[in-house]
Amino acid sequence: MTWTLSGRVKKGALLGVLALTVFTGAKGLSRSTSSTLTPPIGSFVSVNGKRVHYHLTGPEDAPAVVLIHGASGNLRDFTFSLAPELSKDFRVLVFDRPGLGYSETLHSDGESPQEQARHLADATMKIGVQNPVIVGHSYGASVAMAWALERPDQAAGLVSLGGVLNPWPGGLGAWYDVTGSWLGGITIVPLIATFATKAMAGRSVSSIFEPDPVPDGYLAYVGSDLTLRSQVLRTNARQVGGLRPYISEMSEQYDRLELPIEAIHGTEDTIVPLAIHAQPLSERLTNVNLTVLDGVGHMPHHADPGAAIAAINRASHRAGLRDQGQTR
Repeated sequence: MTWTLSGRVKKGALLGVLALTVFTGAKGLSRSTSSTLTPPIGSFVSVNGKRVHYHLTGPEDAPAVVLIHGASGNLRDFTFSLAPELSKDFRVLVFDRPGLGYSETLHSDGESPQEQARHLADATMKIGVQNPVIVGHSYGASVAMAWALERPDQAAGLVSLGGVLNPWPGGLGAWYDVTGSWLGGITIVPLIATFATKAMAGRSVSSIFEPDPVPDGYLAYVGSDLTLRSQVLRTNARQVGGLRPYISEMSEQYDRLELPIEAIHGTEDTIVPLAIHAQPLSERLTNVNLTVLDGVGHMPHHADPGAAIAAINRASHRAGLRDQGQTR
């Protein structure tokens, strides 16, 4: 989730606001729903007539993990490094969220985290993955929380990586109002999709990772041609711009969550601040185990992948899916 959920957005990271992953770019980017620059790397399943793009790896008999990416991103954020490591010990299912990457949008109004959770849970069942630990980064953590609330029988545990977990003070600013509107969608958004440059993309992704470095090869791997499509930009703006009331509604129900929850959060995360999200949740719920990463920003699964993997292992152990410390 690439905004400051304390009420202010960094002016120098406006493109970052529109992308968890604004990556290698070029002028004249396609506005279509597919790309020859960054093709699909997984498979497709149809859920209620809508195409869902997913990537599945790991032993079939291993405990399952579902990975859900953040705002305006795609599943490649996880398949870059985390999913390959997890697949040594887990059955790892990674999704493009509705309307992002190669997954079809559900409607044009900005899918709620509850709608996305139900849709991805249905996809998970159709793919044949059962009783997974649900892992969400940033916006994806709000979908993971919705999943646990909406389908508690289909979630063994939950892991939040720099996750949006609570309502925040203030608003997100005019950016989302404009880009999420009908007028902005046909004027401002196409200009961004057409004229965003590689330098802009580099600055944006650096601001998302701050103060941590961007991993070598990350920009080229994830692909801005997926992110900087008009339809994706509009979908993201509407999802993000409409999130707060859904988070407020969900937060009132957190006390009924009984599954094990692990939260990883960096002290230097100024996009989704620790003091607003993971810390209050850990103080409220006894089933939340919070790991605070000193000096780490908004991308903890890249800055400290070992901590993320350890949290997923703990959630799996706490859920009774495997013995503590067990590996294949």
